[in-house]
Amino acid sequence: MITPLAAAAVLVAGSVTVPVPQVMAALGDSITSGFNACGWYVSCPSRSWAVGDEAGIRSHFTRLGMRSGNLNFAEPGATSADLRRQAGRAVKAGADYVTILMGANDVCAGTEKTMTPVEVFGRRIEQALGELKEGLPQARVFVATIPDLRRLWQAGKDSAIARTFWTVGRICRPMLAAPGSKARKDAQRRARVRERVIDYNQELERACAGYGPNCRSDGGAVFSFPYTLDHISKWDFFHPNAAGQRAVAEQTFKHGFDWAPVF
Repeated sequence: MITPLAAAAVLVAGSVTVPVPQVMAALGDSITSGFNACGWYVSCPSRSWAVGDEAGIRSHFTRLGMRSGNLNFAEPGATSADLRRQAGRAVKAGADYVTILMGANDVCAGTEKTMTPVEVFGRRIEQALGELKEGLPQARVFVATIPDLRRLWQAGKDSAIARTFWTVGRICRPMLAAPGSKARKDAQRRARVRERVIDYNQELERACAGYGPNCRSDGGAVFSFPYTLDHISKWDFFHPNAAGQRAVAEQTFKHGFDWAPVF
């Protein structure tokens, strides 16, 4: 017999019952850590799109009505090479819902030539998902796509302040070097870097599809979202601010699992 409490904790979609998670773990880089979303060069986990508990962000955590069990293992500067280790932490924590947003730092290497090769990126994602599947076979996993970094350049290229931050801070040089240049070589470089983001996203989607029904991806929603400088932190003109984190939460959650209750 299913009690009213148990009935409130699940959602039946066809023949599949999806329990509301008790422990949620967020994996990724500075985007998921909430870096620069509340202050000068600090992580703001309360404003994370995934597990933040600030009401205005409407993160996955708060939309699920959870009150505890939100673990943020995302690390500023992390690349795909760090994802398997983060997955191991989620396994040790016994997470039953894991979100992943990883890859921006694989693109934003020191130079275009030092970006992570696509096949290496894909293999690392598969290894991390394998770690989760072996250690948490019943857990749900959500994989978000990497934002379109050329859109960031397009949004800020006409802002002298943004160009200054990018240049002085040497931020994401493969995409944002020489931000005011209209030279063909720079336009071609930006196009190539954007293609690398697209290739990474295809690897993320492929790995999630291969994981099985317990993995969902956003279908390119984060990559396609038409964000502007209004969504970007004025501390560095790169990371999402509170509005940007809220947008990522909205774009991803609607492509996720049929949880209940949903607020």
